[in-house]
Amino acid sequence: MSRRLPAAGSALLALLAVAACAPADSNDEASSAGSSSSSSAASCAPADLDTLTSGTLTIGTDSPAYSPWFEDNDPANGKGYESAVAYAVAKQLGYTDDQVKWSTVTFNAAVQPGKKAFDFDINQFSITDERKEAVDFSSGYYDVAQAVVTVKGSKAAGATSIADLKGLKLGAQVGTTSYDVIESQIAPTSDPSVFDDNDKAKLALNNGQIDALVVDLPTALYLASAELDDGVVVGQLPQTGDAQEQFGLLLAKNSSLTDCVTQAVDALREDGTLETLETEYLTDSAGAPELK
Repeated sequence: MSRRLPAAGSALLALLAVAACAPADSNDEASSAGSSSSSSAASCAPADLDTLTSGTLTIGTDSPAYSPWFEDNDPANGKGYESAVAYAVAKQLGYTDDQVKWSTVTFNAAVQPGKKAFDFDINQFSITDERKEAVDFSSGYYDVAQAVVTVKGSKAAGATSIADLKGLKLGAQVGTTSYDVIESQIAPTSDPSVFDDNDKAKLALNNGQIDALVVDLPTALYLASAELDDGVVVGQLPQTGDAQEQFGLLLAKNSSLTDCVTQAVDALREDGTLETLETEYLTDSAGAPELK
């Protein structure tokens, strides 16, 4: 992705940054999607990690930090999916909450090559081959799903299944996997509307020209909470196929920490922590059930 928040519709769309998908296999690639650092640390204990500040793990993210990724614009409170994931990774590496420091870094600055003001950054960065030329990524900590978003009172607002969407007027941005998903998974009875960008799609939804919009889940959550008039996330669509867009923790190119951070993310995926946090912050509390 890149992310889709303010740029694709607003500031979190720039923060969430919407970018088209970066392929990676779900669980198998979760352990290999990130760039491996050229130098592997012999030990992942805090005393052996070459962090910006000895004994401290510095984590970067943007400001404002939006829900559901963070809460109350305070990454340090441990609430919100990405804040919770960041602290879980820190704990896996052996750091206490008091040994975690947060650094404010814009999305665009983080993905640029060069010296970093963080040990790793968490900010809805999709893992892409292009970005891996400038920075490192951990394995994926979040598998991005496609979702359906609408407004209260629309024909789509009460949909609870894919079948409920088939007779509705749906829309998506041209050239995106969201459009492909409409045709392949929903297969509506009328041709979906196509828009040059999500700003135009959002306007069409607010004006009642379409019943619902299909976007990636992070974008849907942001649109519903900040961009649409009485926005509602109808639900997320099940994963299909081999390609899987993932968010990864971002590190400086060839960081000595990349291997250890990847091992920490892999452990959290394997023991169910990532799934538990996703259910808490991105599914149940965010009102984004999976549509069957």
